[in-house]
Amino acid sequence: MNFRQLPVFLSIGLGLMLGSGALAETPKVEFPSASPSATLKQRVGLTDIEITYSRPGVKDREIFGGMVPYGQVWRTGANAATKVVFSTPVKLNGNEIPAGTYALMTVPGKDEWTIIVNKGSDQWGTYKYDEKSDLVRFKTKVKTLDKPLETFTIDFNEIRDDSSNLNLAWEKTCVPIKLEVDYSDKLISQIEAAMASDDAKKPYFQSAMFYYNHGKDLEKANKWVDAAIAEREAHYIVYLKAEILEKLGDKKGAMAAANRSIELANKANDTGYVKLNEALIARLK
Repeated sequence: MNFRQLPVFLSIGLGLMLGSGALAETPKVEFPSASPSATLKQRVGLTDIEITYSRPGVKDREIFGGMVPYGQVWRTGANAATKVVFSTPVKLNGNEIPAGTYALMTVPGKDEWTIIVNKGSDQWGTYKYDEKSDLVRFKTKVKTLDKPLETFTIDFNEIRDDSSNLNLAWEKTCVPIKLEVDYSDKLISQIEAAMASDDAKKPYFQSAMFYYNHGKDLEKANKWVDAAIAEREAHYIVYLKAEILEKLGDKKGAMAAANRSIELANKANDTGYVKLNEALIARLK
């Protein structure tokens, strides 16, 4: 046999040994991430917010002023820069942010942080950070947590129809950011469209409640609450009728509606609404 043919024979023999004629692949080994990724989704008012970030742990390290230096731009997490998506325009600490996708970066400080909303949403860390792509920068004060937090956490609390707190928290540091949304105009357009439609089922009670709570057209609210009562004379709907009439200055009508709501609330064993109506009647006297 020609020695030059030896590699060919060896290759054929190895293929026969493996059965399929292909070399065996190295088995895949998957290790857990040191800073696992997370996606946070939250609706505030009519705005959908999605935040994607990685969550490092303290692991017996000094974090702020140590592993995360003061005065330097931070990716606000680990690995890729933290990404935030707003489905509508929002305000962060009073700064207007159009709907879109952004990188949420920060400059930590001992007593206050600089929050950065940057247009470069797809970047690893801060290696390609360009200050020229900053949409806004603003300061916010640092709060101290009562108990240390092992894992870096972004969350929402104090959620209202038009606002929430967006918190960046790690170790004993919490950085709250006030988030505000304007949903009123959009909702009014939706309500008016629904009321003008030919659909038999309309959101009469919810629409009347929204107009009452937000100081909108009370005559429309009164008309819609009447339609809601015609569909179902529930004690809480009649109570809203009493509130609307009170605000319209119709004391007699409000008193009658409150008394009727008490009757219905007693039948429903809802003592809470009995007390609400009694307080309303007391205001009218």
